[in-house]
Amino acid sequence: MKSAKDNLRVKLFADGANLQAMIDMASKKHIAGLTTNPTLMNKAGVTDYVRFAHQILSEVPDKPISFEVFSDDLEEMRIQAEKISSWGENVYVKIPITNTRAQSTAPLIRHLTELGIKVNITAIMTINQVEAITEVLNPKVNSFVSIFAGRIADTGRDPIPVIKRTLEILSINSNAEIIWASPRELLNVIQADQVGCHIITATNDILAKLDLLEYDLDLYSLDTVKMFYNDAVKAGYKF
Repeated sequence: MKSAKDNLRVKLFADGANLQAMIDMASKKHIAGLTTNPTLMNKAGVTDYVRFAHQILSEVPDKPISFEVFSDDLEEMRIQAEKISSWGENVYVKIPITNTRAQSTAPLIRHLTELGIKVNITAIMTINQVEAITEVLNPKVNSFVSIFAGRIADTGRDPIPVIKRTLEILSINSNAEIIWASPRELLNVIQADQVGCHIITATNDILAKLDLLEYDLDLYSLDTVKMFYNDAVKAGYKF
């Protein structure tokens, strides 16, 4: 009998920067790929970008992995992207939708995909950005388009209409897959699945909750009561 997570249509990617945790997640059948970014890498204490990437790729040669450029200069981004792409057939190069000066990376993305480089366009939050990217992607080359749904939701906006519209716009490109990025809770996995999003990338703390899918709420309530009681006992609280 299939579990609830086995019935999900959305592909699950693990987002992180802990080397062993990424390798462990990649070994799981239900994890279809990996993503990381400079912020996660910095928090994890990664100091040698290239060494870190090659260590992962030596252990995970057969699932897509996204590594991000870190320059703010468009020409240097190009150089970094071409180097990163050379690391493996399963590598996608993460390119932010703009640099810090709000200069569009669309021309760079056009150039890279014309070379056959697989890209993951990241930090997208608006339909205008989606439309600009759709015009420059090479439909013959696999690509990811990452909608930062969690950050959209952080502003009090519903990200689902953005995901739906992105799916419509990119339907002309069969090699482009939309990623629901920066999820905040397990419910987002269900939402991504229901809306027909191709991929959701989530941190391990969210993915660890997959076994709670369709878990009996009476039992979950009892588990919670037991947690409160046991923690009170451990603390030795007294009146």
